[in-house]
Amino acid sequence: MWPLTAVLSPLSLLRPPAPSSEEAQEEAPPPPAEVHEVHEEVREVHEPEEKPRLKLTAPKIPEGEKVDFDDIQKKRQNKDLLELQALIDSHFEARKKEEEELVALKERIEKRRAERAEQQRTRAERERERQSRLAEEKARREEEEAKRRAEDDLKKKKALSSMGATYSSYLAKADQKRGKKQTAREMKKKVLAERRKPLNIDHLSQEKLMDKARELWETLYQLETNKFDYAEKLKRQKYEVTNLRSRIDQAQKHSKKAGTTAKGKVGGRWR
Repeated sequence: MWPLTAVLSPLSLLRPPAPSSEEAQEEAPPPPAEVHEVHEEVREVHEPEEKPRLKLTAPKIPEGEKVDFDDIQKKRQNKDLLELQALIDSHFEARKKEEEELVALKERIEKRRAERAEQQRTRAERERERQSRLAEEKARREEEEAKRRAEDDLKKKKALSSMGATYSSYLAKADQKRGKKQTAREMKKKVLAERRKPLNIDHLSQEKLMDKARELWETLYQLETNKFDYAEKLKRQKYEVTNLRSRIDQAQKHSKKAGTTAKGKVGGRWR
């Protein structure tokens, strides 16, 4: 931007010589329009546009009254205290609501746990009743089967009573064989009844349930061990019986070649 002196210096050359004070007062010509225009342009260039400003008005103080700044400060402090107290109250109300929700949640959990325990107890009771019904049904079927067999045997006895005295030996052998089967069946039932013990685990705690599970596992392990031992023992006995029979057959063959008849008891029969 050009300075104001640099702009006005060439304009001063255009002016006529300054007259005396009296002449100037009498004959003062009006300033040319060009000079006014130049001055206006220079002013417009150098003077920035004024921005609108926000007018701030001071608070009106009532005339004839004194301003108590301590009272104003006290009111402001009271207002802050009230706001703080409201925040504290809202915080404690939210805390109380959360505690109530937590208590309600615990009550729902306990209720659900009690319902689950009741369901388990009911399920176990139903299972026991089902097992009892199955056992009763099985016993009833076995009893009916035994009655049917007894009736069939009685019918056979009546039908074969006319065959002669030879039938008496047949009946004796059949009764003896049936008695052995009945005895073996009763022994099996007795052993199973001794081994099959009721669990009664409804009243046990978690630690006792773990001990019971460990005890059952040890029992199962012992049973599997005994089963394996018995299977191996049966294999050895079968092998020994097979060897003995082969030896007996060989001895009988040699005795026949020698012209003698050897008799031996094999499998409960004489050969």
